[in-house]
Amino acid sequence: MKIGLDAMGGDYAPEAAVKGAILAQKEIAVSGSSNEQDCSLVLFGDKEKILEIIKSENSNPADFEIVSTTQVIGMGEHPTIALKQKPQSSIAVGYHFLKEGKISGFASAGNTGAMFVAAMFSVKAISGIIRPSLASIIPKEKGGIGIILDVGANADCRPDVLSQFAVLGSLFASTVYGIQNPKVGLLNIGEEEEKGNLVSQAAHKLIKSLADVNFIGNIEGRDLFNDKADVIVCDGFTGNVVLKLAESFYTLIRKRKFQNEYFDRFNYELYGGTPILGINSTAVIGHGISNPLAIKNMVLFTRDIAQSNLNEKIKQAFQ
Repeated sequence: MKIGLDAMGGDYAPEAAVKGAILAQKEIAVSGSSNEQDCSLVLFGDKEKILEIIKSENSNPADFEIVSTTQVIGMGEHPTIALKQKPQSSIAVGYHFLKEGKISGFASAGNTGAMFVAAMFSVKAISGIIRPSLASIIPKEKGGIGIILDVGANADCRPDVLSQFAVLGSLFASTVYGIQNPKVGLLNIGEEEEKGNLVSQAAHKLIKSLADVNFIGNIEGRDLFNDKADVIVCDGFTGNVVLKLAESFYTLIRKRKFQNEYFDRFNYELYGGTPILGINSTAVIGHGISNPLAIKNMVLFTRDIAQSNLNEKIKQAFQ
């Protein structure tokens, strides 16, 4: 199995990306040589700069496959325009390799919009999926994690799109994180079935009718971090606000030098990235400010998803 990494993606690329790749490669090498663990890394970017960083870290360039690219999509560029104007960018070339099956997964801490748009135009959405979703992790107070989706790809969602998120989130939670029969909740302004706007009310009825989803009904914001639901469904606008609010908790606590094991789990570096669920391959988007530790975890997370056979299970669910 080969996992691709955009070495030019992120605020601190290529240094942070390449150093993260080195950390990931070392962990992969230590994990063993069984077929299940066999994995190599493919780096997309400025070959000269990548080699320079690898050598400065006293690592072996032979441990990596390097695909030279000549263009970079900046963090502030318009995704669709940038992809058209920069076909030799690390993101565009990485997705070409993903589409051709030359890599099993692709990860980047670069332009989020470009990663999502490129996924839609190259590997494309799985047949039956209306809109792919971005899913993120929420640390639970009593241990374990929860899944929230969408967290930014789809600011406005129809009820049928939200019902599909329930299926995607449930499969992601059970397949990748081993959560048995995950409880799915719809984020709303009240627990009663009739609460919320018209979209929420219609989505509630649709999700409730899904035979393979363990739907527990509406949940409120106060339930985000308890065990009421394992999967939290919402539109991308709401989910992104929740995600950024959770990140701010961690930042505020660190500034006040308050040490707490639970709040330490809000550190984005531990989770690496956010998968695009519902596309015909594996793609993971990292935080723009990702440091080497976050890049390492993003690469390993991408490998884990690719090995889990999640996409095949999603295809079967939407046949």
